[in-house]
Amino acid sequence: MFYTHPAIDRADGRRGDADWVAAQRARADMRVLPVWRGKNMVTGPREAPQPVFASAADDWWQAPGVEPALIGLIDGVPYFAADVSAVEDPRRDPALAGIGAFVDLRTCGPLLPPAAGGLFAHARALTWFHLRHRYCGACGRPTESRQGGQMRACPDTGCRAEFFPRVDPAVIVLVHDGARVLLARQHGFPRGLHALLAGFLEPVETLEACVAREVYEETGLELAEIRYFASQPWPFPQSLMLGFVARAAGTELVVDPAELTHAAWYTPDFLRAQKGGRIGRDDFALPGPDSIARLMLDAWLDGML
Repeated sequence: MFYTHPAIDRADGRRGDADWVAAQRARADMRVLPVWRGKNMVTGPREAPQPVFASAADDWWQAPGVEPALIGLIDGVPYFAADVSAVEDPRRDPALAGIGAFVDLRTCGPLLPPAAGGLFAHARALTWFHLRHRYCGACGRPTESRQGGQMRACPDTGCRAEFFPRVDPAVIVLVHDGARVLLARQHGFPRGLHALLAGFLEPVETLEACVAREVYEETGLELAEIRYFASQPWPFPQSLMLGFVARAAGTELVVDPAELTHAAWYTPDFLRAQKGGRIGRDDFALPGPDSIARLMLDAWLDGML
């Protein structure tokens, strides 16, 4: 599964020890992933990018105002994320120029080794969190990084509010009628992209109820069966996609024009013929290989669902 890492030790029992975290930052073998305005740094050819890691010997991430956040340990080696968004233009910055290029994870994610994609997603999520919680939402005072960067806290003794990285749960569902799959286009989708139905969980709602509601609201379909498939972190910016497979009780579509521009049933033969389509360039393209949507579609086409 893309945007996860199979071997991260998040050091939950130790990251609250400021001295231990400082010792990890001082290790000669530590690694830092720079993030600039939500973008990760890569090097190498465009078709095969590789992540850029800074080390303890580099000083740019130790500049005033840069607060490295501990991602965790991999094979005992500590990895941190450092936000350098204060730099106006990394291409002209003396410390960053020439090291690599900052790119959007949406564009390079499918080309990265899966483990690297997991690290990038984690670094992006942590820096996104710190950038948007610099002030207390209860009293307005500046917050402080705690737990090695896993949380922020208000230092006001009368407030003491705590803030943690936000995760937005969303369902994504492969709807089929036994022979065909339902794909749709939302307003603002890139050219060609046809995707599964998806939507965010609402307060006091079960995941199954969310699946049924989203499908009915967008297409008028009722569901006869709902099964959980798997989940995937989706760091754009902070979602957790919860995948489901559902059999439709009927096939007549009533598309909500406020939600979708198009929805239709597609046969396996047609979808197999579209696998080479490129989002943004072709009239019909499937979700990218880094998405749980594509994983579910491929599993369904292979008869595994």
